Amino acid sequence: MSQTKHIHLIGICGTAMASLAGLLQTRGHRVTGSDTAAYPPMSNFLLSLGIRVAQPFSSANLEPPPDLVVVGNVVSRGNVELEHVLDQRIPFCSLPQILHDEFLRDREVLAVAGTHGKTTTTSMLSWIFHCAGRNPSFLIGGIAENFGSSFAVGSGKNFIIEGDEYDTAFFDKGPKFLHYFPDGVILTSVEFDHADIYDDLRAVETAFQRLVNLVPRRGKIIAHDTGESVDRCLAKAFCPIERYGFKESSMWRVTDLQMTPSTTTWKVLRSGREWATFEFSLAGEYNVMNATAAAAMAASCGITVPEIAAALKTFKSVKRRLEVKAEVNGVTIVDDFAHHPTAIAGTLAALRGRYPSGRLWVILEPRSNTLRRRVLQDALAESLCSADEIVVAQVFKMDAIPEAERLDVNALAAQIAQAGCHVRILEDADRIVDLVAPETRPGDVIAILSNGEFGGIYEKLPQRLRDLAANNALKHGTAKG
Repeated sequence: MSQTKHIHLIGICGTAMASLAGLLQTRGHRVTGSDTAAYPPMSNFLLSLGIRVAQPFSSANLEPPPDLVVVGNVVSRGNVELEHVLDQRIPFCSLPQILHDEFLRDREVLAVAGTHGKTTTTSMLSWIFHCAGRNPSFLIGGIAENFGSSFAVGSGKNFIIEGDEYDTAFFDKGPKFLHYFPDGVILTSVEFDHADIYDDLRAVETAFQRLVNLVPRRGKIIAHDTGESVDRCLAKAFCPIERYGFKESSMWRVTDLQMTPSTTTWKVLRSGREWATFEFSLAGEYNVMNATAAAAMAASCGITVPEIAAALKTFKSVKRRLEVKAEVNGVTIVDDFAHHPTAIAGTLAALRGRYPSGRLWVILEPRSNTLRRRVLQDALAESLCSADEIVVAQVFKMDAIPEAERLDVNALAAQIAQAGCHVRILEDADRIVDLVAPETRPGDVIAILSNGEFGGIYEKLPQRLRDLAANNALKHGTAKG
């Protein structure tokens, strides 16, 4: 795509779509977009780029007709803009297609794939390459705090990309990452997820097997050392494979893991020999695994241990990954994107390590296409039970899920209660705020888990805590007077 074009993105507020918008704008294209609802962090991100988001969807958003329309994978037939595009024969394509054609074709592509940890690992790997002076291009499914962005177009040869297994578009139901043709892959994990598009774990494994099968013989795969599913996916590889994790047999073996409330340190053995000692401020064993995978890939690309260690020590995080949203009168409110039982368990374990003496609340909105279904209900109940206080909202847009498939929050609560844990089911964010705020006390940590805006709870709960504190201060002041 050599000439400047007007490109319109339908569904622009998705993390990948917003990042694509920034990439296209960097190339000089005029970018517009539309969505049903814009909320942080991507709404603020697009605003900072000067890209206007039209709301709601309307055929008027496509007048005059753009040169090209990128159709997000959340957009399906019946969407008024998509129907207008088809009726008027406006050229259109998918996000992965334009990414490959415009940005990846002439780069050495490093893809980070897996059920968990993709966004953080991609951010870590990009930061390591940046600190080593490699000037990489990257696309991340979230805002990397070190960059203040989810994308960059660098002059270096590497393009580091988050490899998403979700489907591509309404006309292409294969996974996005099959369009990227990577030279190297990090594979963090393989579990059943995205129950709306995959029938079972075997179907998920097939998608990852196809990704592995794309890596050329000269390439490399850095893969986690646990899980039979990962093992089965690697069977299709034609390139060298290096495993990382805690196992003695792993090429990149994590040892001497130490966690304090403010710092995490660990050593990595390479082929059984001490190779590096790393330190960063992030919490959680899963983040140690993410960082070790990124370090291994960086080392395979010639980046030195001191460069890797310096980058990890200064790595911050990603928006909506254990992000402290507010601290009000000794109560800490944390936002996390976790929307799978394994991720939820990891998040809560990380918070236990970071705040060992605090009472841990978890407030969950079942919002993802997997969590809204009962397929992982038993695992979800088990993962939530590591919190002291559990609050679950009603299933988001429950009518969109057939009742026979839908998560039964009352049955979930019964399972949790049977395990001896305290749980409450509340309708929405407002009712949750009304209940939780008066019950908090200094030292409490509240983890809010959702992959959406959750009815504005991230702003409403801190404000209610401030209001309660002000009322208490006024009451005590009046009593003293």
